[in-house]
Amino acid sequence: MSGEQKAKAKMEQAKGKTKEAAGRAVGNERMTAEGRAEKAKGDARQAKEKTKDVFKD
Repeated sequence: MSGEQKAKAKMEQAKGKTKEAAGRAVGNERMTAEGRAEKAKGDARQAKEKTKDVFKD
């Protein structure tokens, strides 16, 4: 997995997780949903990079 893309995926996952938790803490459903979406985006990026690695070998 590309180091830069791997880092970007981890950052998106962490940012999304934090945003989701903050949204739940304050009762803001929109922020919670945005956090979930951002985390999912990071998960998808990570899966894409792993798939690329499998086909490289």
